[in-house]
Amino acid sequence: MGMVAVAAVLVAVLAVGAATVVRLTCLDAARTAARVAALGEPDGEVVDAARRVLGARGGDVRVQREGRWVTVAVSAPFSTWGTGLRAAASATAWTEP
Repeated sequence: MGMVAVAAVLVAVLAVGAATVVRLTCLDAARTAARVAALGEPDGEVVDAARRVLGARGGDVRVQREGRWVTVAVSAPFSTWGTGLRAAASATAWTEP
């Protein structure tokens, strides 16, 4: 019984670790893309910058502009033994004049 509990805790720790890595990758992608958007680059370049950070994992990138502000939202899937979960992050930047 004790080994089952240890195994369950280990699985939970690994799942949380995997989710954290994907979340941090999404955050890095959103920050990078927001910096590109702040330089006045078109949305296509902003999305490409985020996807370069996401790499083979892939994910969804959304760019929203409101006045001089731009927000980039990134989400990416991660699977822990068949679960279809997604991690997400966003970053906002002021567009340079």
